[in-house]
Amino acid sequence: MRHKEQHRSERIGWLRAAVLGADDGIVSTASLVVGVASAASTHQAVLVAGIAGMVAGAFSMAAGEYVSVSSQADTERADLAREKRELATQPGAEEDELTAIYVRRGLDSSLARQVARQLMAKDALAAHARDELGLTEELAARPLQAALTSAATFAIGAAVPILTIVVANPSVIVVASVSLLCLVGLGAMAARVGGASALLGGARVGFWGALAMAATAGVGRLFGAPVG
Repeated sequence: MRHKEQHRSERIGWLRAAVLGADDGIVSTASLVVGVASAASTHQAVLVAGIAGMVAGAFSMAAGEYVSVSSQADTERADLAREKRELATQPGAEEDELTAIYVRRGLDSSLARQVARQLMAKDALAAHARDELGLTEELAARPLQAALTSAATFAIGAAVPILTIVVANPSVIVVASVSLLCLVGLGAMAARVGGASALLGGARVGFWGALAMAATAGVGRLFGAPVG
């Protein structure tokens, strides 16, 4: 029976984009809503601010992730193109380089040379991409996937404070409490999926979320009338 393993590192790409998007959606929109509500704005004004923040934030996240991950993908392609040229013009030097890598990992020089030759005979570029550059198919940059994931998860996260406004009116305490509860749950879940402490993951996300909402509430109170 074939032994199949699944590693947590395979989840890094989509998990990072998903957690970042949802976390930012909750924090940004909840902070915006709390700030506007603290200025004694009307229910409609707070709701419009929340929806506008959700739309703007989703597009911002998509654009930011696409540009960032595209830059990473461009760098990966450039490195692979350079490696391909070096393999075509300096195959001996590239074999020496791969051999040295395996020696540093613990193989004796003769075995390292044999491994390098066999791997390069099968797929030299793949061997150098993996062992010299650290590039694998599982961790390859995917700009469009990252952009869509970030935008979608931002909108999902932003829906939390918006729905709270619809149900509970622009109550600063209720919006902040519900948003913080969801943030802590999100941080704990992400940490658990990634193999880290759920308690620590929830605590650190909750801390920064509370800090952001407290700051925007202070701005609302400073520049608007206190909530009566």
